[in-house]
Amino acid sequence: MRKLPGTGRWLIAFAVAFAAGGLFIQAESNGDSAAAPPAVVLTPPPVASAGTTDPSAAAAEPPSLPAAEGPATKPATKPSTKPATKPATSKPATSKPATSKPTEPSKKPVDPKGTARVAQAASAWAMNNLPSKTVERSKNGTAVITNPSSLYVLVNKERNLPSSYVPKDLTIPDVPFSFSGDSPKKQMRKEAAAALEKLFDGAWKAGIELKAVSGYRSYATQKAIFDRNAKAKGAEEANRTSAHPGQSEHQTGLAMDVSSASVGYALEESFGGTKEGRWLAKHAADYGFIIRYPQGEERITGYTYEPWHVRYIGKEAAAEVARSKLTLEAFFDTLEASATKA
Repeated sequence: MRKLPGTGRWLIAFAVAFAAGGLFIQAESNGDSAAAPPAVVLTPPPVASAGTTDPSAAAAEPPSLPAAEGPATKPATKPSTKPATKPATSKPATSKPATSKPTEPSKKPVDPKGTARVAQAASAWAMNNLPSKTVERSKNGTAVITNPSSLYVLVNKERNLPSSYVPKDLTIPDVPFSFSGDSPKKQMRKEAAAALEKLFDGAWKAGIELKAVSGYRSYATQKAIFDRNAKAKGAEEANRTSAHPGQSEHQTGLAMDVSSASVGYALEESFGGTKEGRWLAKHAADYGFIIRYPQGEERITGYTYEPWHVRYIGKEAAAEVARSKLTLEAFFDTLEASATKA
């Protein structure tokens, strides 16, 4: 075999040495250009020390991977925004009904005077004596009451007692009167008279002194009173302060006018402001009575304020009407409306 010149052997040794160090030499076909520096091209990887190999590059990649985990930050932001926006839009949607529903009842003028409580009560005593069920028209068109002897009879300017009606159990209650001697106006029906005695006894124990002024009146007596008032005050004023015959509760034997010495036993509005009048208004229902013509309710009852006029309807009924804070007319009207809806 032909020996290579000295220069050739040197080039081979140089190439082997550099190949071992990770260098790649690219030479042209005529070996004369091996000595020219531009002919040598080094690969991009940095020169490593003798003790390091390619795994160093692999070890350098992990730090770049966490940095390249940018997609992991995108999910972190997307979930935080999407859930935040979805509940934000859905929660107000569900809260709107909750805010609108509670306001509905306040817009309806139903319960300011307790009409809801009346509808819930709907006791048998009231349902059996609804105004629509206890009246009929006479030949001349007058509305005549068909339950005049009921404790719960509703008498007013639109509902007339029969002219012939007289209670069968009239008696005189054992209470002090503002006048002496016998008189039909001392009378009340038996149950109402017994309740009035208890009311007066309760007032006495509370340091309140009351006297009865006027109870039962016949149809004829009421006619005489109205005619007298109409002559003295005029028909319009008489209609506001007194009843036409047949339209007075006194004819039922269930009503009594009450007064005190503080107003000279007169029947006047100022009685309502006395300690006796205040006690009566507060405790009447405890004994089965109601203040039949409350203040400010003339449009409903048809009569001006009469703090002295108590009407017996029994403890159960009086308690329900008192709780409702309604007039007897309004109480029955509410029940009529609830019965119609049912």
